[in-house]
Amino acid sequence: MKTYNFKINGKDYSVTIKGIEGKMAAVSVNGTDYDVEMENAPDAVPAAAPQQAPATPEPQAAPQAAAQQGAAVSVVHSPLPGVIISVDVKEGQAIKKGQKVAVLEAMKMENEIQAEADGIVSAILVQKGDSVLEGAEIIKLS
Repeated sequence: MKTYNFKINGKDYSVTIKGIEGKMAAVSVNGTDYDVEMENAPDAVPAAAPQQAPATPEPQAAPQAAAQQGAAVSVVHSPLPGVIISVDVKEGQAIKKGQKVAVLEAMKMENEIQAEADGIVSAILVQKGDSVLEGAEIIKLS
């Protein structure tokens, strides 16, 4: 899946391309799924090649960059699409695995987002009121 962020008339949109079959594309816009028909659909074989080629170097480069810059060693992701209703940690705070870091509202239900590992909060990537997609990065830990 590939995600793009657009700003149209001052409004932010997060668009994830989930898959392409022929002229039909499965996309998610701000958490809502759509099937769209493309006029100029890419050929099936060339479309797959660019997705595979960049994926190989990134995992190799990321650990090197993280080690050099002291970057995050763990990331807390959104378990489903929704709206952040609270962020319960601060940058620099030490947290434990299983500790609540944020609360997400999805389908009128509140879901606690918990740390997946011990660490120090190195970056908070969302704020109260943000709409997020499933898998979106919420908190980075070092």
